Amino acid sequence: MRYRDTLIGSSPRELKRSYGVELRPRATDAGGRTVHFEGGSTLEVDAVIWATGYRPDFSWIDLPILDADGRLRHRRGVTDIPGLYFLGLTWQWTRGSALIGWVKDDAAFLAERIATVIEPKTRIVATPEAAGTTAGAPKEA
Repeated sequence: MRYRDTLIGSSPRELKRSYGVELRPRATDAGGRTVHFEGGSTLEVDAVIWATGYRPDFSWIDLPILDADGRLRHRRGVTDIPGLYFLGLTWQWTRGSALIGWVKDDAAFLAERIATVIEPKTRIVATPEAAGTTAGAPKEA
């Protein structure tokens, strides 16, 4: 865990055991459906949710995602690029969008959007319980 970012709300071991989530090194590049990580590993993905953190930096994304003023083009975190989503943006939908205590509403919206695109047999449905909150009963995939 020496080079990993802090994970809030659950331990990596618990996430893997309960939900099949595996942490990867920092993403360094992406092309098509392939994400490249530090150390040279890759992963084929159906969707990417980029949680921006404190200061958004989209310079590494070589896709037409910015408007003429350099702002990200999206509607509630959904971009025009199939499979590319953002979470944690300032005022993504509400004032709480960039705050850890309220981002769950945007995450739930994105999860539902992604679920409509990915085949039901391959999707993983995140629940508020997975994020350490108690906002309802788990959904079944």
